[in-house]
Amino acid sequence: MQAIIHLDNIQKSYFMGKQELKVLKGISLEIMKNEYVALMGPSGSGKSTLMNILGCLDSPTGGQYFLNGQNVSEMADNDLADVRNKEIGFVFQQFNLLPRLSAAENVALPLVYAGVGRKQRMEMAMEVLKQVDLVDRSQHRPNELSGGQCQRVAIARALINNPSIILADEPTGNLDSKTSYEIMQIFNKIQDAGNTIVVVTHEEDIANYSKRIVRLRDGIVESDRKQTGAHVHA
Repeated sequence: MQAIIHLDNIQKSYFMGKQELKVLKGISLEIMKNEYVALMGPSGSGKSTLMNILGCLDSPTGGQYFLNGQNVSEMADNDLADVRNKEIGFVFQQFNLLPRLSAAENVALPLVYAGVGRKQRMEMAMEVLKQVDLVDRSQHRPNELSGGQCQRVAIARALINNPSIILADEPTGNLDSKTSYEIMQIFNKIQDAGNTIVVVTHEEDIANYSKRIVRLRDGIVESDRKQTGAHVHA
């Protein structure tokens, strides 16, 4: 099994004038291809900072981060942006959909930046909308969709580039519990199809859908355990 994410003693500090604020204090972690991991921790534990580093939105101040075999911890910003576009699919709590575009157009957006022609973009968008059971809503705009449907569109958009990992930040934060359950079922389906998923959440019941829970506290890994009862893929 290859590690798709390999963190070696990752540190992150912010400086307020002369004062150093250490947010991450040496995090070492491996996430394998096709794993489904939840990152948990109280407010101030460093989980958002770690998420930003995993997503190549920020660089560590110490340690090394290998994503799919590439050392991304020392990359320049424009190279990081490239890696981010190719390797990572993001799903956020605020769905971040463009209101004037249809569901299919929103899903296809990353392909516009990748230079894919319109006809092919739309075919690929319909393919991933199939994976999230939303083909019948492909021509609806976000204001014509429910919160759960908007989040499905966001998940489909995250899948369109066939990324190495899906990073989901509090993906059910704005949804009621029934809809949250449906969204987490979709993540299970996506993992079954071979994707690697990292979900950042502070909700235990959401984390319980994952196959492994990594808990942070005060900038270090407090615990890292596989979920019993979760089905494990060989």
